[in-house]
Amino acid sequence: MRVPRDPLLRAWGALIGLSLGSTLLSLAPVPAGLSTVAGALFLGLAWLKARVILGRYLGLHAAPFWHRGFGISLAGFCLLLLALYLTA
Repeated sequence: MRVPRDPLLRAWGALIGLSLGSTLLSLAPVPAGLSTVAGALFLGLAWLKARVILGRYLGLHAAPFWHRGFGISLAGFCLLLLALYLTA
């Protein structure tokens, strides 16, 4: 199988894979003690999908300053969501 050279096709494949991972995680029976870990993994997959969308689909990979700024903002927002999730 040949890997596509087009970055948008590779980004699309990554999004499909990450979405499949999120779907499988949400459908899997999670023991009560591991529900916090599953929630953190779910948030991590969402963070990775957002990075792919910002970097490839919006073209921020061509502007390193903006890509870094959005990456830091997104990481801070995801860390805030994770902290709120863990305290709830």
